[in-house]
Amino acid sequence: MSDQLVNITLPDGSVRQYEKGTSSLQIALSISEGLARNVLAAKVNGEVWDAVRPIENDSQVQLLTWNDKEGKSTFWHSSAHLLAEALEALYPGVKFGIGPSIDTGFYYDVDFGDRQIDGSELEAIEKKMSELAKQKNEYIRKDISKADAISYFTEKGDEYKLDLLDRLEDGTITFYEQGDFVDLCRGPHIPNTGFVKAVKLVNIAGAYWRGDEKNKMLTRIYGVSFPKAKELKEYLEMVEEAKKRDHRKLGRELELFTFSEKVGMGLPLWLPKGTLLRERLVNFLKKAQDKSGYQQVATPHIGHKALYETSGHYEKYGKDSFQPIATPHEGEEFLLKPMNCPHHCEIYKYKPRSYKDLPIRYAEFGTVYRYEQSGELHGLTRVRGFTQDDAHIFCRPDQVKEEFIKVIDLVLYVFKALGFDDYTAQISLRDPEKKEKYIGEDEAWNKAEAAIVEAAGEKGLITVTELGEAAFYGPKLDFMVKDALGRNWQLGTIQVDYQLPERFQLEYVGADNQKHRPVMIHRAPFGSLERFVAVLIEHCAGNFPLWLAPEQINILPISEKFIEYANEVQQLLDEHEISGSIDNRDEKIGRKIRDAEVKKVPFMLIVGEKEQEEGKVSVRKHGEGDLGSFTPEEFVKYFKNIISESLSK
Repeated sequence: MSDQLVNITLPDGSVRQYEKGTSSLQIALSISEGLARNVLAAKVNGEVWDAVRPIENDSQVQLLTWNDKEGKSTFWHSSAHLLAEALEALYPGVKFGIGPSIDTGFYYDVDFGDRQIDGSELEAIEKKMSELAKQKNEYIRKDISKADAISYFTEKGDEYKLDLLDRLEDGTITFYEQGDFVDLCRGPHIPNTGFVKAVKLVNIAGAYWRGDEKNKMLTRIYGVSFPKAKELKEYLEMVEEAKKRDHRKLGRELELFTFSEKVGMGLPLWLPKGTLLRERLVNFLKKAQDKSGYQQVATPHIGHKALYETSGHYEKYGKDSFQPIATPHEGEEFLLKPMNCPHHCEIYKYKPRSYKDLPIRYAEFGTVYRYEQSGELHGLTRVRGFTQDDAHIFCRPDQVKEEFIKVIDLVLYVFKALGFDDYTAQISLRDPEKKEKYIGEDEAWNKAEAAIVEAAGEKGLITVTELGEAAFYGPKLDFMVKDALGRNWQLGTIQVDYQLPERFQLEYVGADNQKHRPVMIHRAPFGSLERFVAVLIEHCAGNFPLWLAPEQINILPISEKFIEYANEVQQLLDEHEISGSIDNRDEKIGRKIRDAEVKKVPFMLIVGEKEQEEGKVSVRKHGEGDLGSFTPEEFVKYFKNIISESLSK
């Protein structure tokens, strides 16, 4: 083979030869012009590159488009540079912090100096971005020495870029230039600005430089962009629908939960209806766990600091925990419980174990506490106190895969019962290049990772693999659920852990009469009740499955004359554990029906003179209307059939 040719291996395994220095974009063009028009970047030997960057050696190449996560990320990061270019044109002298892509677009942190930005400027900035995009300026990558980079930003007077440069090594620094804008950036970027066909700046917020409250507050401008104008239109429609489904809004309207400044930020207060919703979720999972051989345990809300030092959690997460609680005894410190697993290790350890005892499955709905920054708190999805549906399985090494598969089955059962049908299993492994982030020996990690991969394969799960996403003590399988709006949420998780049994010196006596270490499986199908409820509210827009709805029926008397009959109906329904209330307000029946619809009550039972005489109720279903007349007993049977069918799917 000529020294001037390189072998390019494509994802389908085919190998093509190209001249050295050929770019991924040229490779795409050799396949088809249509493909080339859609290529945003490329993954070269596992690393995301500019599509126009020359390839000098034999390589594995994956062409990335808008349909790929990395392609979308590259598109949005490039749009952040386009935003910065527009800002520099409109506001000479502005200084820039960082401008990354995020899951829903991009942002740039900006120092506007003495200017006050209130959001009214966003439309003009969007217009400038669109104008610059149409120039189709190339994103040009340039290697630059640290000295030259420092000189450039010193002359420009941008202390934020100089701060970033201070932490970079010479020989690893690159600039990117498009049009008249130059930025410190490692890339990659799309070929040119012309790929950006539609842009929307959605919000501004304050952000301390490097997240440190001692530093200056910068203006963070959030945006989103698309390669087609119609996609922006669809996105904006989805945003409007998301606002209607916002769990914070619906949580207030449906009287599920609230927050109090006096209680503290990020500490939710569950109202009666929300508490009933929680209890139904808990009882649903407890019933499934009982059938699967789990034993319920309960542990304190605090633990001795030494407990979390032994587990390794204090070293890894001490800065994110609440500060230790000092007791009157000198040197004695406790922590609000950040994790349940160390407590469960101590429960396992309280008496000798035999190989015949395993597996042992401990489950607890345990509330834990972590100090999230105030700016990161968000409704129920990011809180400082939350309840995990935690369980820990202690098993022999030969039982790991079987137990892991059983947990997968449990997670999928939960998802089906709650209407989450679109999900991907993310196999989260350690980063082999950063082993210092993890504890334990390579052999144990290799066994744990192999067990997860094999179990996911045997269950036929659709999987993606992410390096560097493992927990510090072991790999995991995270379930990424897509909701009704197409957004991805990380909910259920299963983790294999060889490390905590070692750190806590857990043992069992094997068939050989020798002592062995058990393997520990951590699992939480909900993840946390708070986050799960938030996602569920937004997924179903507050229209909960009938078995879960905190208020399943409203009995609506046409007038006060029929309240006594309404009470008789409610008493019968209560005996069958159908929850609800009587609307005995002095309002017309039409108003009562409208209010029940707004509260998303699944069934309205109307009682008047005819119903009382016949011993029946007129039934209306939320969102569907009149279902006709039922005796209370007939309604109970109809109601229970719906629940039975929904939980047996």
